[in-house]
Amino acid sequence: MRLAGKVAIVTGGGSGFGEGIAKRFAAEGASVVIGDLNLAAAEKVAGEINKAGQKALPVAADVSQNLQMKALVEKTVEAFGGLDIMVNNAGMPQRNASLLNTDEATFDKLFAVNVKSIYLSAQHAIPEMRKRGGGCFINIASTAGVRPRPGLVWYNGSKGAVITLTKAMAVELAPEQIRVNALNPVAGLTPMLKEFMGGEETSEMKAKFVSTIPIGRFSTPTDIANAALYLASDEANFITGVCMEVDGGRCI
Repeated sequence: MRLAGKVAIVTGGGSGFGEGIAKRFAAEGASVVIGDLNLAAAEKVAGEINKAGQKALPVAADVSQNLQMKALVEKTVEAFGGLDIMVNNAGMPQRNASLLNTDEATFDKLFAVNVKSIYLSAQHAIPEMRKRGGGCFINIASTAGVRPRPGLVWYNGSKGAVITLTKAMAVELAPEQIRVNALNPVAGLTPMLKEFMGGEETSEMKAKFVSTIPIGRFSTPTDIANAALYLASDEANFITGVCMEVDGGRCI
C-alpha cells in the first residue's frame, strides 16, 4: 500500500484521467475525495471505490470558484482528518480553431478553470498540508504546454502557465516539505478529445493525432494514474518541480 494513511483530493475525478487517478490512489490505501462539477459522476466513481472496500467521498465543486474550493478542502478535512495530496486534474479544453475565433468569455473561463484553480487550491490546501508537516501537489498540465499544437493557442498558454506555476511553487514550498510536480499527458480518449479535434471526432482525425505519438496510441487513464501514483508516493520524496511527460514520445 504505497499511499496507506494518506488523504487525497482529485479534482475532475468523475471521469477520464481523474477517475483513473482516484481509483489508483484508493487501491493503494489513500482516502480519496472526488471533486467534480458533475456530482452524479463523482458519486458513481466514489460508489465504485467504496464498494471495493476502499474510502472515497464525492463532493460537487467548481474549481474556478473560491468558496467551492474552500468547501472542498474543508469537507476533506472533516471527513478524513487532514490533507496530504492535492491533484489539480480538472481542466477545460479549447475547440481547435484560429486564435482569433475564441471569444473573451471562453478565454476567461479557460484560464479560470486551468490556471486560477491552481491558485485557489494553493490558498486552501497549503495551510492543511502545513499541519501535517508536508504534502504533495500534482498538477495535470499537458504536452500542449511544451510542444503546442496549432489551433489551440489559448489552451496551450494555459497549460504553459500550469508548468511554470508548478516549478515556482516547488521552489517556494520545498523548505516546508511540500512537493509540487506536474504531469504532461498527451491526448487521450477522454471527453476533451472531440474539442481538440475541432468538434468532430472521426477515425481520420484520430489517426492524425496518433501519427504524432511515436509509441502509436493515445494515452489512457491508467498511464496517467501510474505516473501520478509515483509522484504522490514516498518513493518520490526527493522529486519536486518536475513536469513529467506521459506522452509516448510526443515531446521528443
